[in-house]
Amino acid sequence: MLSAVVFLVIVLVVGGLLFLGASLMLGRGETQPPADPDRSPVALPDGRPVTADDLRGLRISVTVRGYRMTEVDWLLEQLAHALEERDGQITTLRSRLAEAGAARRTRGPDDAGSAGGGEDAGA
Repeated sequence: MLSAVVFLVIVLVVGGLLFLGASLMLGRGETQPPADPDRSPVALPDGRPVTADDLRGLRISVTVRGYRMTEVDWLLEQLAHALEERDGQITTLRSRLAEAGAARRTRGPDDAGSAGGGEDAGA
């Protein structure tokens, strides 16, 4: 009977220590506050488009449970913003190209030849 009580106490102590260790390592489940974009150690260029080498050069802080979620969230938001800007520029350039192609088709080949042949007409 005494050995069963000692065994039960040992199982409870070991279980409690395992629970305490897991709680300390994994935290209590609360989320971190949002990252302040001005204070993030991850930096992307401001004056030019983001390149693949910029992304390859990024290093995100590693914590006990992996990467800092706030830094990853900030980085993803910055990349999404950069891609939105780039997509807007691509859309603008494609529409300009379509307009130029339509204008060239409406002018026709006769108009294009007469634009450069003004000197020949006077000779």
